[in-house]
Amino acid sequence: MDAKKGMLFIDFPPVLQLQLKRFEYDHARDIMVKINDRYEFPLQLDLDRDDGKYLSPEADRSVRNLYTLHSVLVHSGGVSGGHYYAFIRPTLSNQWYKFDDERVTKEDLKRALEEQYGGEEELPHTNPGLNMNPLKFTKYSNAYMLVYIRESDKEKIVCDLEETDINEDLKTRLRKEDEDKENKKKEKAEAHMFTTFKVARDHDLAAQIGRDLFFDLVDYEKIHPIRVLKDMPFNQVKEEFSKEFGIPVHSQRFWWWSKRQNNTYRPTRPLTQQEESYTVGQLKDAAIRMNSSELRLYLEVVQENHLTLASRTKDDILLFFKLYDPEKEELRYVGNLLLKASSKPSDIVPKLNEIAGFQHDEDIELYEEIKFEPNIMCEPVDCDVSFSLNQIADGDILCYQKRCSLDQHRHPNVSSFFEYVHNRQVVHFRLLEKPKQDDFSLELSKRSTYDDVVEKVAQHLGMDDPSKLRLTQHIPHLQQPKHQYIKYRSIDHLSDMLLLRNPNQMSDILYYEILDIPLPELQGLITLRVAFHQATPNEVLFHIIRLPKGSTYSDLIDDLKSKVQLSRSDAELRLFQVNNNKIWKVYLPTEKIDAVHDPNVPLHVEEIPEVEKSAGPRDRLVHVVHFFKDNQHIQYYGLPFFFLIREGEALSDIKVRIQKKFEVPDEQFLKWKFAYVAYNRPDYLQDSDIVLSRFQKNIYGPWEQSLGLEHSDMPTKRANQNRHSFEKPVKIYN
Repeated sequence: MDAKKGMLFIDFPPVLQLQLKRFEYDHARDIMVKINDRYEFPLQLDLDRDDGKYLSPEADRSVRNLYTLHSVLVHSGGVSGGHYYAFIRPTLSNQWYKFDDERVTKEDLKRALEEQYGGEEELPHTNPGLNMNPLKFTKYSNAYMLVYIRESDKEKIVCDLEETDINEDLKTRLRKEDEDKENKKKEKAEAHMFTTFKVARDHDLAAQIGRDLFFDLVDYEKIHPIRVLKDMPFNQVKEEFSKEFGIPVHSQRFWWWSKRQNNTYRPTRPLTQQEESYTVGQLKDAAIRMNSSELRLYLEVVQENHLTLASRTKDDILLFFKLYDPEKEELRYVGNLLLKASSKPSDIVPKLNEIAGFQHDEDIELYEEIKFEPNIMCEPVDCDVSFSLNQIADGDILCYQKRCSLDQHRHPNVSSFFEYVHNRQVVHFRLLEKPKQDDFSLELSKRSTYDDVVEKVAQHLGMDDPSKLRLTQHIPHLQQPKHQYIKYRSIDHLSDMLLLRNPNQMSDILYYEILDIPLPELQGLITLRVAFHQATPNEVLFHIIRLPKGSTYSDLIDDLKSKVQLSRSDAELRLFQVNNNKIWKVYLPTEKIDAVHDPNVPLHVEEIPEVEKSAGPRDRLVHVVHFFKDNQHIQYYGLPFFFLIREGEALSDIKVRIQKKFEVPDEQFLKWKFAYVAYNRPDYLQDSDIVLSRFQKNIYGPWEQSLGLEHSDMPTKRANQNRHSFEKPVKIYN
């Protein structure tokens, strides 16, 4: 019984917004696609036409549903990216405008309508004498939404805008945007007169160290730049600092900040009196000559109980101090001290205890933070020799803590804490079966061994045997797991598991699987996904089969026979591989599995029909594929199959047998077309054609020819959206 499904409307809105389905999911390719097909839309849309066929019986027929096009919204690009803009005629006059970000231009009717229909466009040849065929290309800019206004309501909708109609919040926002635009314009015009520099103070060091930063002293990327006139004298900058921060000029000492040979950044030396007389522009030029991309300074401020900064001598050094608490595993900045290089660290122990809030005679340990890349270097300081003999100079960092035994805390000293911070890595673990969502996260060390990682994961999952875990690396730019899993103990450390080919690109995602047998044992086996095509009923059963390495396909057949139900006890099986919906390879029982088969591609197995055993010497087993046309290109889909064609058999007889094989109704089968396909080009067959006359190749090997079944009723790019009788149901067995 034929039936029609549709929708009727009680009424239509004054403003009608229609979205064209330009994006959809392609089941055949398992991706989202953009549909660039041509779709023509009218300038006027009459929804009362054909005696109001769109209206329900209870609709008000006195309302005239005649609409005029107001806006055309356009997407230019593909499914993974592009640009949006719109063609609008605000007053419904003949003048159209293109709104493209902040740019508005006048456009004509053809540009707004016809050129946004989509489809293909023809270009003339630059040398028409060589080829008279037109050049065609797909238009990737096309309309995806239309806005219509009902004629009877346009006076209410398309009307003059009064200032009182604008919301006050919007007015304020627009005024601010105008002010910002003017300020940016002014800044751009005056840019040649200004420069910027950055100054780090103890306040910045204390705010960053132990939170955003553990090594070195400050991240200048987080220091707000100061914008001044290039010709401003630096002494005037000191005056401005005095006003803003309440720091007297005589209490300020600015230091050059530079990169050391070991790739650390430290204050190097104070600005000289002559340098302080320079302009900011001159100082910046000097910084560039010292291989610095910008002017970076550190501001030393007078210490407490002093009215002014003491003048420096050659024996003076400025040191920075961090305090480590092994119990809380916390590191913080506690200040700087101007000291004599000839003095000993033991001389300042009482002062350091006072700063930390320790007892006056607390036993403390001092460490020098030397570098952190590529490896941590943080060494104990000998408190009984001078700073100079310890090779400690301006800008060096000393870390100190209460002395404790090595087994008292997880990270008992500064060095071990730095190692922990330097190597710690939060890893997000995802179940391989659900690769798009995080399952849990663990904090690990980049130096963790393979055994350390699987043991921590097993503990989190409550597993007794970590060897039953299998890990797989992540590909960041594809956002998916790698094709090959990590073999047992094949990668030494976590850092190597997360590091990809690009040494600067490190992932923080790993995938895991829980196996039913230990991974070392599993690696000694071949794991195959086998798709068994049952003769009756017409369905596919998936099995996971494991065999020892070195097994042949004959061993696989023996194992599979114990798991499936055959139509006959003496049935013979055929093994083949499908690639891109075509039969790619037929395997012989004597072939070794691990030598020829890709374990990530399902192996197809089917019973060899009895009819093939009675084949004549000139009969031929051919490869049959399903396909549809997409912009004149062949798209294969569905499951291919083998089919025996008799010598002298006409297409009309073959059709009868294929229709019976798939139990396709006559109405549907009449839409199928049959073609001889070679090198992806179909040559359509007539019912009277003797099909085998087209096939000259051997049965086995790379198939370059096949019998093709074209499904013309298959909507473009929607190959597997509707199930056909030849698309077999699937069952999976582990």
